[in-house]
Parts: sequence; structure tokens; C-alpha cells
Amino acid sequence: MAINAQSYISASNAYVNAAKGKVGSEAAEDDKLHQGGFADLVKGAIKEAVKIGERGESLSIAGINDRADVNQVVTAMADAELTLQTVMTVRDKVLESYKEILRMPM
Repeated sequence: MAINAQSYISASNAYVNAAKGKVGSEAAEDDKLHQGGFADLVKGAIKEAVKIGERGESLSIAGINDRADVNQVVTAMADAELTLQTVMTVRDKVLESYKEILRMPM
């Protein structure tokens, strides 16, 4: 089941605004000011992870066709694997944090 990352960001912003005592239009203006920072950071990290995966894939194909050095292929695949593990770890931590927020008493 795919969950939209924007809903996590909106939920965390709502909790922050509630803690600050902001409601209504005041909270909405604050959300618009801060939305780009974290969202852009996540988008940039995901784009970079995709680029690393694509590089590993293209080098492995080139290695199969005997057009790339084996060391380059192994290094690119190791980078892609490490990036995937990092993305999965961050995703797991975000989900764990979101669940912890949901368990908080109101």
C-alpha cells in the first residue's frame, strides 16, 4: 500500500502548529513558508538515489557487453546497494516516527 509522503509532512506540520498554538489561516501561512525546505530536501535525495541506481544499472549492462571495467561495475553496484539500504532505513525511521506520533496522547 503506497502512502503519500505529503500526508506525513502535512501531519507533522499540523502537530508543530498545534504545539505552537497556531490555528486556521495563521497555521496555513506558516505551512506554506516551511513546506519547500524539507520537501525539496527529500526530493533531491530521492533524485540522487535514482541517478546512482541508474548509473549502476548502465555500468552493469556495459560490463555484461564487455565495455566496462569490472572494478567500475562492482563499485557502481556497491554504491547503488548502499544507497538503496540508506533510503530503506530512512523510510523505516520516518514510518516508525509517524506511528509514534500517532500513539501520543492528545
